[in-house]
Amino acid sequence: MNEKICRDCPRNCGAPRTPESGSGFCKMGLTPLIARAALHHWEEPCISGKRGSGAVFFSGCALGCVFCQNEPISRGGFGKAVSVFRLQKIYRELIAAGAHNINLVNPTHFTDAVSESLTEPLPVPVVYNCGGYERIETLRRLKGKINIYLPDLKYLNPGLAARCAQAPDYPDMAKAAIREMVRQVGPVRLNEEGMLLSGVLIRHLILPGEVENALDAIDWVQESFPPKTVLLSLMGQYLPCGRAKQMPGLDRPLLEEEQHRVEEYLLCSGFEDGYLQELSSASEEYIPDFHLQGVEHAEK
Repeated sequence: MNEKICRDCPRNCGAPRTPESGSGFCKMGLTPLIARAALHHWEEPCISGKRGSGAVFFSGCALGCVFCQNEPISRGGFGKAVSVFRLQKIYRELIAAGAHNINLVNPTHFTDAVSESLTEPLPVPVVYNCGGYERIETLRRLKGKINIYLPDLKYLNPGLAARCAQAPDYPDMAKAAIREMVRQVGPVRLNEEGMLLSGVLIRHLILPGEVENALDAIDWVQESFPPKTVLLSLMGQYLPCGRAKQMPGLDRPLLEEEQHRVEEYLLCSGFEDGYLQELSSASEEYIPDFHLQGVEHAEK
């Protein structure tokens, strides 16, 4: 494909993209840019396990949250262009290194290449790790190729979504996308070691001053899916990164009382299928270094 008028994400910008360049919101061409491919030990226990998740970090982003911890690659454009052949080879290298799964981090805007790279089934589950801002039509092109969906459910309020990501339609788009993900892969399945084999694990990052947003996320998940259908991961790792450092309210970490209120609400709700991250996770040591680890090999 030499050029594509892109409508892969809900931005629906219709921007022309060639293999080398793009003028849409993500600013990416069609050829994947990757900033890191390595074993990752900081996902949820059912994803990282003992050996690590084979995380492939794609550059660019269709959402662009102001507090993104990965801003050097999501908005800064850092990364190396790789062919589909090289992408497949990266999968094999990670599996040979012991990866429990192949974890595609923020792949939405490279759906065509990702789909092509998964023509042949892999011997480990494939994880689609995204911001939740997805088009159902794009997700359906991946049906049968993804075993585990790992979406964020960031914003339940259109005003907050507009402020943080210029995406007031985020709540509706994310909810519809998550429902489609569950339709594709069904209820969660874990093996005897507690590793996720298939299903949907929904993440919600608790934002400072936005406890109600977190409570709404708990309510929506619980009301939308029967018990044992999905997992929910409530994350307390927020750090003011990028543009959020200059934004009142977002320029501070999460407070202990905010975390405690969410924890109490979760316990009172009776929801048991998932994880609650400790505040100690709010540390820069858990932000990956992006220096082309596992990417910068010669094409063959």
